[in-house]
Amino acid sequence: MKDWLESLQPRERIFLFAGAVLVTVALLYALAWMPLDRRQSALAASVADWQRSVAELGALKNMPDSDTASPATPDAGQTPVVIVDRTLRARGLDKSLQRSQPTTSNGIRVEFKDVAFDDLALWLGDLSTQYGMEVTSGAFSAPGRGEPGRVDATLTLERAP
Repeated sequence: MKDWLESLQPRERIFLFAGAVLVTVALLYALAWMPLDRRQSALAASVADWQRSVAELGALKNMPDSDTASPATPDAGQTPVVIVDRTLRARGLDKSLQRSQPTTSNGIRVEFKDVAFDDLALWLGDLSTQYGMEVTSGAFSAPGRGEPGRVDATLTLERAP
Protein backbone atom coordinates (compact mmCIF):
# COMPACT_ATOMS: atom_id res chain seq x y z
CA MET A 1 0.00 0.00 0.00
CA LYS A 2 2.95 2.29 0.75
CA ASP A 3 4.32 1.71 -2.73
CA TRP A 4 0.97 2.48 -4.26
CA LEU A 5 0.71 5.73 -2.24
CA GLU A 6 4.21 6.79 -3.31
CA SER A 7 3.38 6.03 -6.93
CA LEU A 8 0.62 8.64 -6.89
CA GLN A 9 1.21 12.17 -8.05
CA PRO A 10 1.36 14.83 -5.29
CA ARG A 11 -1.94 16.28 -6.41
CA GLU A 12 -3.58 12.85 -6.17
CA ARG A 13 -2.12 12.27 -2.70
CA ILE A 14 -3.52 15.59 -1.50
CA PHE A 15 -6.91 14.68 -2.94
CA LEU A 16 -6.75 11.25 -1.27
CA PHE A 17 -5.76 12.69 2.14
CA ALA A 18 -8.47 15.36 1.93
CA GLY A 19 -11.03 12.64 1.18
CA ALA A 20 -9.79 10.56 4.12
CA VAL A 21 -10.07 13.57 6.44
CA LEU A 22 -13.57 14.30 5.14
CA VAL A 23 -14.67 10.68 5.66
CA THR A 24 -13.17 10.69 9.19
CA VAL A 25 -14.98 13.91 10.10
CA ALA A 26 -18.26 12.54 8.69
CA LEU A 27 -17.88 9.31 10.68
CA LEU A 28 -17.09 11.22 13.88
CA TYR A 29 -20.13 13.41 13.34
CA ALA A 30 -22.45 10.49 12.59
CA LEU A 31 -21.18 8.11 15.27
CA ALA A 32 -20.29 10.49 18.12
CA TRP A 33 -21.75 13.97 17.77
CA MET A 34 -25.28 13.18 16.51
CA PRO A 35 -26.13 10.69 19.31
CA LEU A 36 -24.81 13.12 21.94
CA ASP A 37 -26.79 15.99 20.39
CA ARG A 38 -30.00 13.92 20.30
CA ARG A 39 -29.53 12.89 23.93
CA GLN A 40 -28.96 16.51 24.96
CA SER A 41 -32.14 17.59 23.14
CA ALA A 42 -34.13 14.81 24.82
CA LEU A 43 -32.79 15.82 28.24
CA ALA A 44 -33.60 19.49 27.59
CA ALA A 45 -37.18 18.54 26.67
CA SER A 46 -37.41 16.41 29.80
CA VAL A 47 -36.21 19.31 31.97
CA ALA A 48 -38.79 21.61 30.34
CA ASP A 49 -41.54 19.06 31.09
CA TRP A 50 -40.44 18.83 34.71
CA GLN A 51 -40.32 22.60 35.07
CA ARG A 52 -43.83 22.90 33.63
CA SER A 53 -45.07 20.21 36.02
CA VAL A 54 -43.46 21.93 38.99
CA ALA A 55 -45.04 25.23 37.99
CA GLU A 56 -48.48 23.59 37.75
CA LEU A 57 -48.01 21.96 41.14
CA GLY A 58 -46.83 25.24 42.66
CA ALA A 59 -50.45 26.32 43.00
CA LEU A 60 -51.08 23.29 45.20
CA LYS A 61 -48.20 24.18 47.53
CA ASN A 62 -50.21 26.85 49.34
CA MET A 63 -53.29 24.68 49.78
CA PRO A 64 -53.73 23.39 53.34
CA ASP A 65 -53.79 19.66 53.97
CA SER A 66 -57.32 18.32 54.13
CA ASP A 67 -56.50 16.48 57.38
CA THR A 68 -55.42 19.60 59.24
CA ALA A 69 -57.66 22.19 57.68
CA SER A 70 -61.12 22.81 58.91
CA PRO A 71 -63.47 24.70 56.65
CA ALA A 72 -63.26 28.33 57.57
CA THR A 73 -66.13 30.61 56.83
CA PRO A 74 -64.76 34.12 56.58
CA ASP A 75 -67.42 36.66 55.91
CA ALA A 76 -70.09 34.18 56.92
CA GLY A 77 -72.76 36.78 56.19
CA GLN A 78 -71.95 36.85 52.48
CA THR A 79 -74.28 35.07 50.12
CA PRO A 80 -73.00 32.24 47.92
CA VAL A 81 -73.50 34.48 44.89
CA VAL A 82 -71.00 37.02 46.23
CA ILE A 83 -68.53 34.35 47.33
CA VAL A 84 -68.68 32.56 43.97
CA ASP A 85 -68.34 35.78 42.00
CA ARG A 86 -65.33 36.97 44.02
CA THR A 87 -63.50 33.63 43.97
CA LEU A 88 -64.14 33.12 40.25
CA ARG A 89 -62.61 36.50 39.48
CA ALA A 90 -59.64 35.74 41.74
CA ARG A 91 -58.94 32.50 39.82
CA GLY A 92 -59.68 34.04 36.41
CA LEU A 93 -62.56 31.66 35.74
CA ASP A 94 -65.21 34.36 35.35
CA LYS A 95 -64.68 34.34 31.56
CA SER A 96 -65.86 30.71 31.35
CA LEU A 97 -68.92 31.23 33.56
CA GLN A 98 -72.13 31.04 31.54
CA ARG A 99 -74.71 31.33 34.31
CA SER A 100 -75.01 31.39 38.07
CA GLN A 101 -78.33 31.01 39.82
CA PRO A 102 -79.09 30.85 43.54
CA THR A 103 -80.86 27.63 44.53
CA THR A 104 -81.37 28.22 48.25
CA SER A 105 -80.14 30.79 50.74
CA ASN A 106 -76.96 28.71 51.11
CA GLY A 107 -76.73 27.28 47.61
CA ILE A 108 -75.93 28.25 44.04
CA ARG A 109 -75.89 26.55 40.66
CA VAL A 110 -73.10 27.52 38.26
CA GLU A 111 -72.58 26.60 34.61
CA PHE A 112 -69.24 26.79 32.84
CA LYS A 113 -68.41 26.48 29.17
CA ASP A 114 -64.95 25.42 27.96
CA VAL A 115 -63.21 25.82 31.34
CA ALA A 116 -59.83 24.31 32.28
CA PHE A 117 -60.58 21.32 34.50
CA ASP A 118 -57.46 21.83 36.65
CA ASP A 119 -58.40 25.45 37.40
CA LEU A 120 -61.97 24.41 38.16
CA ALA A 121 -60.76 21.76 40.62
CA LEU A 122 -58.49 24.28 42.37
CA TRP A 123 -61.39 26.75 42.61
CA LEU A 124 -63.61 24.09 44.17
CA GLY A 125 -60.85 23.35 46.66
CA ASP A 126 -60.71 27.06 47.57
CA LEU A 127 -64.47 27.13 48.13
CA SER A 128 -64.32 24.04 50.32
CA THR A 129 -61.39 25.08 52.50
CA GLN A 130 -62.09 28.80 52.78
CA TYR A 131 -65.90 28.98 52.76
CA GLY A 132 -67.13 25.49 53.63
CA MET A 133 -68.96 25.18 50.29
CA GLU A 134 -69.25 21.68 48.86
CA VAL A 135 -70.47 20.29 45.54
CA THR A 136 -73.81 18.56 46.04
CA SER A 137 -74.27 17.65 42.38
CA GLY A 138 -72.40 18.13 39.17
CA ALA A 139 -72.15 17.18 35.53
CA PHE A 140 -69.15 17.37 33.22
CA SER A 141 -68.94 16.98 29.46
CA ALA A 142 -66.36 17.52 26.75
CA PRO A 143 -66.74 20.83 24.92
CA GLY A 144 -67.63 20.84 21.23
CA ARG A 145 -64.11 21.26 19.92
CA GLY A 146 -62.75 18.64 22.34
CA GLU A 147 -59.59 20.42 23.44
CA PRO A 148 -57.75 18.28 26.02
CA GLY A 149 -58.10 19.38 29.64
CA ARG A 150 -61.18 21.53 29.09
CA VAL A 151 -64.76 20.73 30.08
CA ASP A 152 -68.27 22.09 30.17
CA ALA A 153 -69.58 21.81 33.74
CA THR A 154 -72.77 22.35 35.69
CA LEU A 155 -72.32 22.34 39.48
CA THR A 156 -74.60 22.86 42.44
CA LEU A 157 -72.79 24.16 45.51
CA GLU A 158 -74.11 24.30 49.06
CA ARG A 159 -72.71 25.88 52.20
CA ALA A 160 -73.51 24.30 55.54
CA PRO A 161 -75.70 26.67 57.56
